[in-house]
Amino acid sequence: QKANSGHPGLPLGAAPAAYTLWQYQLKANPANPQWKDRDRFVLSAGHGSMLLYSLLHLYGYGLTIEDLKGFRQWHTLTPGHPEVGHTKGVETTTGPLGQGVSNAVGMAMAEAHLAAIFNREGYPVVDHRTYALVGDGCLMEGISGEACSLAGTWKLGKLTVLYDSNSISIEGSTDIAFTENVGMRYEAYGWQVITVEDGNDIDTIEKALEAAKAETEKPTLIINKTLIGYGCPAKQGKAAAHGAPLGPENLIALKENLGWPVDKEFYVPDEVYENTAKAAKRGAEAEAAWNAMFAEYCEKYPEMAKLWKDYFDGNGYSAWEDAELWKKPEKALATRATSGEIINKLADKLPNLFGGSADLSPSTLTIMKQRTDFSAQNYAGSNLHFGVREHAMAAIINGVALHGGLIPYCATFFVFSDYMKHSIRLASLMKQRVIYVLTHDSIGVGEDGPTHQPIEQLAALRSMPGMTVFRPADYSETAAAYAFAIEHQGPTAMVLTRQNLPQLPETGKDAAKGAYILRDSKKAVPDVILMASGSEVELIYKAYDELQAQGIDARVVSVPSFERFNAQSAEYKESVMPLAVKKRVAVEAACSFGWHQYIGLEGKMIAMDTFGQCGPAATVFKAFGYTVDHVVEVTKSLFE
Repeated sequence: QKANSGHPGLPLGAAPAAYTLWQYQLKANPANPQWKDRDRFVLSAGHGSMLLYSLLHLYGYGLTIEDLKGFRQWHTLTPGHPEVGHTKGVETTTGPLGQGVSNAVGMAMAEAHLAAIFNREGYPVVDHRTYALVGDGCLMEGISGEACSLAGTWKLGKLTVLYDSNSISIEGSTDIAFTENVGMRYEAYGWQVITVEDGNDIDTIEKALEAAKAETEKPTLIINKTLIGYGCPAKQGKAAAHGAPLGPENLIALKENLGWPVDKEFYVPDEVYENTAKAAKRGAEAEAAWNAMFAEYCEKYPEMAKLWKDYFDGNGYSAWEDAELWKKPEKALATRATSGEIINKLADKLPNLFGGSADLSPSTLTIMKQRTDFSAQNYAGSNLHFGVREHAMAAIINGVALHGGLIPYCATFFVFSDYMKHSIRLASLMKQRVIYVLTHDSIGVGEDGPTHQPIEQLAALRSMPGMTVFRPADYSETAAAYAFAIEHQGPTAMVLTRQNLPQLPETGKDAAKGAYILRDSKKAVPDVILMASGSEVELIYKAYDELQAQGIDARVVSVPSFERFNAQSAEYKESVMPLAVKKRVAVEAACSFGWHQYIGLEGKMIAMDTFGQCGPAATVFKAFGYTVDHVVEVTKSLFE
């Protein structure tokens, strides 16, 4: 009410379930929110953020009453939706419905995998649960269905979802659009389903949570039937309680109805703090016991102690110094194939590399050949099979990254990255190390036609704050992209070809700078700068010789990453693309958006500003002007 903004309905309705979980079940130590074996709590219904902030305040995570008073204001620790890394105790950034519960699936998956790797008899050093609180909206979103289907397939028994079932959405009763039997749907996914008819019945909620812990073969959905805006006589059970403050009069009525002092604001009795301190004490004792067990474990299993450090702190591997990684093959290869080779080289050096594809690994070439597959029968496997679920895949991988200990990647055809867009955006916002392997990157897809030929996707990813995109031209540039990605605290996209590309002798580690000179002009200042990314670098490389023969002195610049080049010093950028050289040509088999920052007002662009067309790749490229002759022709037109 003080903010005159926000969503009071879910916090009021879901408070008893959240209290029961945090007071009696959640294994967490507020004094160390990063304890590796803590339970994870995800508020998937992120609009109910004041519920989470209230919990973090009451249970000792350092949020003050003053922080709560700053709810939804500028530069406070209590923004409108929870943000990981911003507020201590928040496990993931939520708000877009369905994302949080899908992240929770990834966290539970990571726990299952790490437990299989590290636990030894009598030493369950990885043994924690993942909880998510969802609303009707989360379970309407298709992403939650995709992710929860996988959670059932993988038998993630340590995942519990508390479903705040209040039958209200923004537009009114869920009956207008959401009438299925959710419990039966989740049973069909392979979940245990428990219904709590009275969402205020703490004893029954606790029994449901205990039953969830007892079921080790299935994830659990607890359907907690509540009243949205519970306690406010004029608004409880109504859509009006969802997304707007109750109003001063209704706030007074709420306090009166709940037997709370009407004349006190932000009031918490001492006995409440004393009560919640018991949970904090329990959590501190749990961590102390774990620390003692872990010390014994390290003494008994020193090789596992070293491996733990490798997983969670890094093993000191430097891709930049790995001579094997930089051995360039002689034959032409698609960059998806070079990516596959590099992933397997990295898998030999990085035991915690963990990833897979949305049913496309034979095409994306993302299988680690010396590793087994992750499944309900083999949690130790690290090749992931998501099925045809790009949307959930990306959100689950975010959860894996957030959990810690693993370097996750996921793969699909580049055009289908549109299905992953919001999860990619959240990875960027959260600064999570996630690697996206996006193959079949252009009209070079050929016969599959315009539905599968990416056009605008490169510009979309490049426009995203915090995202790093690489479109490499050959093996060396792909290696540079991976060397960057595994060290970078943020997401990286590898945009890779289906068709073979030659290995260019001048490519190398400088590709990580985003743009660099492959072939330089004979004169101190070139007549023209030719620039391209990916498969089109070959065109400008060959056009250089044609132009030299015709008296035009060109510089050839490979531009695998806008973001990396823009991050370089002004001096470096000037050395590659001197401002004095106004004649510039850029070539890319995607839309032109974004390239004008490099070609300027006087430059020209060979790009795709229409959709593609079905046909063999060579035919399609030629039809749209991706030939050496056309590059030469466009370049010469600058001199007319």
